[in-house]
Amino acid sequence: MTRRQFVKHGSSVAVGTAALGGFLPAVHAADDHTIRLALIGCGNRGTGAVADALNVKGEGPIKLHLMVDLSESRMATAHDALKQKFPNQVDVPPERRLVGFDAYKQAIDSLRPGDVAMCTTRAYIRPVHVEYAVKKGINVFMEKPFAPDPVGLRRLLKAGEEADRKGVKILAGFQCRHSPARQALIAQIRDGLLGDIHLIRANRLGGAGWLGNQGEKANRLVDQLQFGKSHLHWIGSGQMVDNLIHQVDECCWIKDAWPVSVVGMGGRVPGSKDCGQNIDVYSMEYTFADGTKAFCGFRRINRTRTDFATYLHGTKCAAQFSGNVHAATVHRFKDQRIDKGNIAWTPTPDAHSPWQYEWNEFIASIRRDRPHNETKRAVYSDFATLMGRAACHTGQVVTWDEILKSNFQWCDYLDTLTADSPPPIKAGPDGQFPVPIPGQWKEV
Repeated sequence: MTRRQFVKHGSSVAVGTAALGGFLPAVHAADDHTIRLALIGCGNRGTGAVADALNVKGEGPIKLHLMVDLSESRMATAHDALKQKFPNQVDVPPERRLVGFDAYKQAIDSLRPGDVAMCTTRAYIRPVHVEYAVKKGINVFMEKPFAPDPVGLRRLLKAGEEADRKGVKILAGFQCRHSPARQALIAQIRDGLLGDIHLIRANRLGGAGWLGNQGEKANRLVDQLQFGKSHLHWIGSGQMVDNLIHQVDECCWIKDAWPVSVVGMGGRVPGSKDCGQNIDVYSMEYTFADGTKAFCGFRRINRTRTDFATYLHGTKCAAQFSGNVHAATVHRFKDQRIDKGNIAWTPTPDAHSPWQYEWNEFIASIRRDRPHNETKRAVYSDFATLMGRAACHTGQVVTWDEILKSNFQWCDYLDTLTADSPPPIKAGPDGQFPVPIPGQWKEV
């Protein structure tokens, strides 16, 4: 079950059992040993992350203590779904359900050392929330993507460095990194069982809906934050980044390196009536320092072939690294043929979802007070994904050094946003938001 399905089917979320046994924590949030969670952003991903956190077993009490959102109705829906499933672990009376742009400060200020601020809004405001939590010495879970532009990502890098100095723990939303099955294949790659890896193929191909003309709502900031979550780049990075970022992260994990350059192309289907900023097809060719190529594709066209997987090809054989909806579909094949009848090795199947594994590990790190900071690795994978987006949008070669140093920023007044702030991106009289045109578009 995906996190998006949790709100609709909250009563059927599977309960995972932590791999670690019972442990009386030496490090805890307070004398009652309870780790308290503040959910900042009550959409499907945030609600699903709370469910995974509350499902951790054998690591002491965990409770949802505060909730924050810009929409009171969305927060109520999330609260009711979680309360139904976890009646004894959801303790959020009305006075601890906060609404507003600055409510995150009140929520984080109410937490104690050892508690967790769950930063699960869309990417536009993630650096502001994470930075404040780290400043206050509060542990952080941050959902992906982490920022929609290079300036925001560099701000997160600084927050991660401050977290190291303070001993603050940060978990990032790349759950597949915690999958034992994938880790087993990574070990085989490092041991040379596949030979030198020269080619990686990672795709997220499927369908999706367009954004219609929003009329009077189009250029009101609060409305944009509701309808533009995946349709406007300044809010959530766009549909490609929002989805394919996992596959780009897997490519970098497989290579244990960051790409040095990327070229890309894409476009919209003929006759598109989409008023949003996304293009329908992205095709990216990443190059690593040793010449290895990673081809990453994203498509959102209905009634077309679907593919949701990562494959790699070494000089000795090929392998599958992941499968549909982040399933731990992991195999090593006898040669270069990706076929069920050609499997040479399959690891022990994962006992839990990758989302559950990441929370099991994170809570254990908090209880044992061991270092846990995924900021740099996660942010670098986001940089790599933004490289690909920029290459497709601009039609130019984009290098690693360029994206790291880029001063491109969608919105430079994030710290002072209010409901009355002007949106940084506006639609024209026909309701159409600016669409990238290669050769004209600027994004680096």
